[in-house]
Amino acid sequence: MRLALFQPDMPQNTGTMLRLGACMGVEVDIIEPCGFVFDERALRRYGMDYLDLVKYRRHNSWDDFCSYAYAHPEEYGRIVLLTTKSPLCYTDFEFRPTDVLMVGRESAGVPEAVHQSVDARVTIPMTEAARSINVAVSATMVLGEALRQTQLFPVSGGN
Repeated sequence: MRLALFQPDMPQNTGTMLRLGACMGVEVDIIEPCGFVFDERALRRYGMDYLDLVKYRRHNSWDDFCSYAYAHPEEYGRIVLLTTKSPLCYTDFEFRPTDVLMVGRESAGVPEAVHQSVDARVTIPMTEAARSINVAVSATMVLGEALRQTQLFPVSGGN
């Protein structure tokens, strides 16, 4: 299982999701361009000392990400987009161990072409008055369910 960040806008959320990847043993793909200067110093500020524990890969563009994923089918399965524009609740979706859970930009989600090209789209139900949940919180909720379904939670000797 993987987590993909499509052109993230906020280093705080990116750091949080890199930390999530480190804690859950999930590799992270960052699809650029980012809305901030992507450097290790800035990410260390938000991801703290967890950057040494996470495996992440940067891709220059959506096309580069797709080309890389296509060339590595053993690592990259279906791309599952977390979106507010889907009738399918994430808890009703049957996740697979090689799924790539993708979140969009905090400011704009993903372009329509990307939205249409993914393999599946899932949503988190929320109150009618709400617009969206923070992207890092959304990633955590859906990744937790995906890991539960696939029994891929890391074995822990700690808390």
